[in-house]
Parts: sequence; C-alpha cells; structure tokens
Amino acid sequence: MSKIIRSEPNKILSKAVEFHGFVYLQGCTAADLSKDITGQTKEVLAAIDAILEEHGTDKTRLLQAQIWLKDIRDRDAMNAVWAAWLPAGMAPARACVQANMADPRHLVEIMITACK
Repeated sequence: MSKIIRSEPNKILSKAVEFHGFVYLQGCTAADLSKDITGQTKEVLAAIDAILEEHGTDKTRLLQAQIWLKDIRDRDAMNAVWAAWLPAGMAPARACVQANMADPRHLVEIMITACK
C-alpha cells in the first residue's frame, strides 16, 4: 500500500497531501488581509512556493490551479502577479471564478496540484 503524507493535518484539512508523487495543496489565502489584490496574491504565491518546497517540488511542476476571487474584476491585477510568478511555458491547467469568501476580507484563494 502506498504511503499518504499529510502536512499539518487538523480536524478539517491538511496543508498539503502527497501521494504517488503528486502534491495537493489546500486553498491558500493571505495572512495580511489589509493588503489589496496584488499584495494578497503575492503573499499567497509565496505560501505556495514554501509548501511546494516542503514537499520537494516547485512551481515548474504545477499541473492544475483553482483560483477564487472575491471580485472577478480583480482578475487582471491578480493575473499580472500570477503571470510574473509562473516560469515561462509552465502554466498549469487553470480555473478562475468569483466566489463568496469565508472571510470577506480575503480577496483571493488559490489551490494547486503539482507533481514531484
């Protein structure tokens, strides 16, 4: 039986789950909710980098991204940060939608699937 590795599990989620060379990240949000969409997106992407590194992979190995925005009109500003963060030619399959957030101060949440 293959081993499942769960990072920082609690009662409702794990920060990441690794199985068969795939790494599934939680939905990542910014800690500093006073930031605008650009600042929150940068913070979220830095958190994603850190989680991927903990699992021995990086943003060159992204497979899929799911992005939720509080306001879809922030898409262009978020995409500017996202595009600058992605390595050239390494964009994952992606969805980006507007959603009601658990905390209305959250402007963006990003969930990633990567491989090792």
